[in-house]
Amino acid sequence: MKIRLLGSGTSSGVPRIGNDWGACDPDEPKNRRTRASVLVSTDSTRILVDTSPDMREQLLAADVETVDAVIWTHDHADHCHGLDDLRQVFHALGHPVRGLARRATANHLADRFSYAFTGRPGYRQTIALEELPDHIRIGDIDISVVDQPHGNIFSAGLRFDHDGKSIGYATDFNEMTGDMENLYQDLDIWVVDALRREPHPTHPHLEQVLGWIERFGTQRAALMHMDTSMDYATLLGELPDPVVPGYDGLELTA
Repeated sequence: MKIRLLGSGTSSGVPRIGNDWGACDPDEPKNRRTRASVLVSTDSTRILVDTSPDMREQLLAADVETVDAVIWTHDHADHCHGLDDLRQVFHALGHPVRGLARRATANHLADRFSYAFTGRPGYRQTIALEELPDHIRIGDIDISVVDQPHGNIFSAGLRFDHDGKSIGYATDFNEMTGDMENLYQDLDIWVVDALRREPHPTHPHLEQVLGWIERFGTQRAALMHMDTSMDYATLLGELPDPVVPGYDGLELTA
């Protein structure tokens, strides 16, 4: 089982509009970050998590035409506003794309993008939306889900299990609950939000994340959803051995 970081940046990406690189070296290609999204796959199953505004370029870079399902973690713009580009995935599949989200997220998506989920005159339905339960199997991947506090909403935290291996994906949260701790114990790979070094009201910061990685017995971890303060080379030189700074296109195999 593999996870590919399609996009490793925060909502504004790196650089921000105006060529604002912050502390990130513009000459380091791994500092150019599109908005957050990942692809989890085995030899027979492919699951896309979130449809960022950069999804088209991300799937082109990954040479991906079809997926077995899309899971939305929540409905913030940087995680769902590329949804319309699933229309081309629908054409490639020949049937509506399977989409899953927690109930509140699904309701918001259905309101905002009703044409994609129900169709309209001259346009077919492109996505078949269903509620994401606590446990589900898609293809040969078992998925467990937990609700993560993210400001005044919740995001879906995800654990993928296949053939005795496990990958966790935790983005957009500001509190580590007991249910989250249980989900993220003893992972082979954990891809986790580490927005910046300074505390933030709705995202975890670097010191918190490193503490959780050590406490949970994570074998390997990659940081993502990083802003312009998180320079790749600087992080590479200071992170402990099991942890790497993520970048667009990074693939990890469990």
